[in-house]
Amino acid sequence: MLRIHFTVEDLARLRMVASLGPVAESVFALDIFGRNGGAALNGWRKHVRDRLGEGVGSVEQLVRERRAPTELLELVERSPGRAETRSASDEWAGRRVSATVLGFCQVAVLPYWSRVRGHLESEREAYGRITISNGVECLLETLHPRLCWNPPVLEIPDGEDRDVHLRGRGLLLSPSLFLQGRNYLFLDTEHETGLPALVVSAPCTPAFLAELAGAPVPDDEALGALVGHTRAAALQALAESCTTGGLSERLGISLAGASKHATVLRKAGLITTARNRNTALHTLTSLGVALLHGELFLSPQRN
Repeated sequence: MLRIHFTVEDLARLRMVASLGPVAESVFALDIFGRNGGAALNGWRKHVRDRLGEGVGSVEQLVRERRAPTELLELVERSPGRAETRSASDEWAGRRVSATVLGFCQVAVLPYWSRVRGHLESEREAYGRITISNGVECLLETLHPRLCWNPPVLEIPDGEDRDVHLRGRGLLLSPSLFLQGRNYLFLDTEHETGLPALVVSAPCTPAFLAELAGAPVPDDEALGALVGHTRAAALQALAESCTTGGLSERLGISLAGASKHATVLRKAGLITTARNRNTALHTLTSLGVALLHGELFLSPQRN
């Protein structure tokens, strides 16, 4: 059993978001895609499988590896090129997993993202109403039938037997549509906020699942949902290689801002940077090209 220990400061610093984002939802959706159960989502599985085409083999291989969602999230979010902690084979494996997850995300989650996001936002609003009307402790008591709020400890059955002391950091709480097989998931550190996070499966009505099983709706903001709108613009601006100064001019932002976005894209494995004295030239990787153009499962170059 996992036991999360709260202080008064932690209760005051509890935060709620609608979702950890489409990449996290895609990691959770891999398990559902690989299972035969859940007939209500058979329509979704069929649409995804049809759109994957030849890429379905990469996804099925990843499903067969049965990696934990926490491990997959770490591999996707981890900065490439950290030679001091990763061997070349480990880095290549990580890039392969990242390419597969991002490709799966483009097919399995992003085309449905407006529906999914709307559903999760309504769940977050429900959390907020409970908190405003009855307080944080009532929210913790009613999060999930299998979670037990035994003040000041939230007890989570299953998983490893350990104690987590928040020590005033607070907790990030998020619902998930595709975390249906596990019901909940605890992350020691959520990469965007740096906070411990608890993800809880959101209940779905048969009507909503039937709607999700329908044909996907094109979403012009899909790339922005995946990497952020400004970084999506940066990715598009780098379709033709340029320096940091050139990226700054193309986006109309400061040099420091352009450098920051380039750093994030490079850590995600979407661009490479070649340096010559005081000049940095940024170029899309094959993964970045695949993401930008909606092409699936292009293997990153082994540089």
